[in-house]
Amino acid sequence: MSEDSVSEGIRTWITATDRRLLGTVIGITTVVFTLLALASTPSIDGAVGTVRRVFFFGLVYALVVLALNLQWGYAGLFNIGIAGFMMIGVYAMAILTTQIGLPYPIAIVVAVAVTALFGAIVSLPALRLRADYLAIVTLAFAEIVRSILSSRQFSETTLAGYDVGFGGATGPDAPPDPLKFLLYEEPGSLVSEPNAVGELYFSVLAPLGIDDSTAEALLYILFLVVMVGLFYTLLSRLGSSPFGRVLKAIREDEMVARSLGKDTRVFKIKAFTLGAALMGFAAILWFLESGGARPSNFQSQTTFFIFVALIVGGSGSNLGSVVGGFVFGTFLLQGPEVIETIIGQQLDPQANPQTIFDAFGGFDPLVAYTIDNLASIRIILLGIFLIYLIKNRPEGIVGKRKETASSIDLEQRGGDS
Repeated sequence: MSEDSVSEGIRTWITATDRRLLGTVIGITTVVFTLLALASTPSIDGAVGTVRRVFFFGLVYALVVLALNLQWGYAGLFNIGIAGFMMIGVYAMAILTTQIGLPYPIAIVVAVAVTALFGAIVSLPALRLRADYLAIVTLAFAEIVRSILSSRQFSETTLAGYDVGFGGATGPDAPPDPLKFLLYEEPGSLVSEPNAVGELYFSVLAPLGIDDSTAEALLYILFLVVMVGLFYTLLSRLGSSPFGRVLKAIREDEMVARSLGKDTRVFKIKAFTLGAALMGFAAILWFLESGGARPSNFQSQTTFFIFVALIVGGSGSNLGSVVGGFVFGTFLLQGPEVIETIIGQQLDPQANPQTIFDAFGGFDPLVAYTIDNLASIRIILLGIFLIYLIKNRPEGIVGKRKETASSIDLEQRGGDS
């Protein structure tokens, strides 16, 4: 058997396994949250809305984690300023569309380019700094960005003759969801009638008990699925290209890559810049559907969550990034909220405990305290899960699938002559 046929066979096996794994994860998520949603509401529309929200967070986290995998999983660049790049992308797009008046496609391209520019500037320290030092620089950058964009001084200003502003604590006004242009006559107005496409689409889902707003949100989920597929394809092709193989070589041993004649500085800058641009684009897709973003959406906790999602799936693997982001966004992030809703509706606790000691005064106070402090309890449970994962399965859910720098299977020995 020739070396090419062996390599092709390995790639085919991985592709089939990837499909089975993704199908299993999506199937389990759909079944679990459909049952939980039906337990929390008898309405089909309400249940569909709950599952849609869960899938939304799973998909947007998959997008950002894929971008982070390019920097950390491929090149080993420790970027903990993810929230800052996301914020730049969202704010730039919102200002360009609602305040300057650029068309949607142009505004998104310019916003992504602006995010890439900031990524290139921040990546310059990567030429001299490594590991925790680079992490400190990126963290400081993210906090500087959040402080500037949330400041009252820059809430309203003038730029090149345009009255623009960052909106302070409330953020800038966001443009309408781009898919509204596909469904409505005047998507920007408060009252707008569906166009021919919208009427047809809504009429198909109406007999199932799904109202127009939920149907519109479901369409955005399909759009995000397509975008995750495009991100995955782009980064997989990039990873298997000569550029991607150099990045993986830098991750394993930068000195060896440099000794082979590769300018590792340039490769790291390109990887960091492209990753930052993809983070900005993913953030635009994230917050377009929710109607805008505020500085409070971009705390350091956001960066922490994204890193946890990458660890959950498996760093260095695009499949691990998708699985980790999806599992984290659905089960670990949204799962407790869905369970909280069910507990609150089914048990309806009347107690109002003020401290954790009061909560142990009986079943009703314990349930009430758990519901009121879900955010804190979720962080504790997330920490426990992360410790367990690192101790028992440090390679993540996907397993030992880190993509190597070699384009052939180096484990094969001998062969048919």
